[in-house]
Amino acid sequence: MTDSPWQKSSRSGSHDDCVEVRTSDTLIELRESDDGDVILRSTPTTVANLLRTIKAGELDHHA
Repeated sequence: MTDSPWQKSSRSGSHDDCVEVRTSDTLIELRESDDGDVILRSTPTTVANLLRTIKAGELDHHA
């Protein structure tokens, strides 16, 4: 398995509580930096659809 390094958003600044992302073979992996043992793995298409949904505000009613 080929993993790239974990990356966090530049908007996180020096904060340690953020979402990190990396690629692993053909998957995208997401984790919270303060709970690094829990990793969500998904396909690039699914992650792109999730980001589009979030940006469109379609999940705001769950907040």
